[in-house]
Amino acid sequence: MRNRPAEWYDAWIVTRDDDTPRFFCDAMHGGLARWLRAAGYDAAFAYGIDDADLIERASRTGRMILSSDGPLFDRNVVRDGAVAALYVPRGLGKLDALAYVLRTLELPIRSPRCMACGGALHEVPKHSVIHEAPPRTYRSCERFWRCARCGKLLWRGTHWRRITRKLAEIAP
Repeated sequence: MRNRPAEWYDAWIVTRDDDTPRFFCDAMHGGLARWLRAAGYDAAFAYGIDDADLIERASRTGRMILSSDGPLFDRNVVRDGAVAALYVPRGLGKLDALAYVLRTLELPIRSPRCMACGGALHEVPKHSVIHEAPPRTYRSCERFWRCARCGKLLWRGTHWRRITRKLAEIAP
């Protein structure tokens, strides 16, 4: 069975104390991984990963696989539920795929994560980024965030506002 009711996934999506699901997107879904991060979910992605490696890494890290690869769902560990996986219908764009995952698993939009690596974002004092933020950005923004994983500096500029608008349009 490729898709199961949301209740079936409950045992698999709780992977840490904060009950936040974690995902591993297959080679077709790098864009979905980035949008899941924007929606507040830790989503791993490895370009060109084969099915056996994907399954092993998802199993080892307690992540749910998101894939449009039908044969992956025929593998025993996936078919029998030892590794949780959700079939994402082919042909969906990144945002439609995100909406599908959120709706199917009944997940809300959460605080964003770093879209580059999936790390948690932590607010940093404005004065601490004076030599790092672009001068005009530093003058016009009051709040800044840093990714705990890759160290990237972020702020709520036009790109962040565009992402927030798109997420609001697809929120379940």
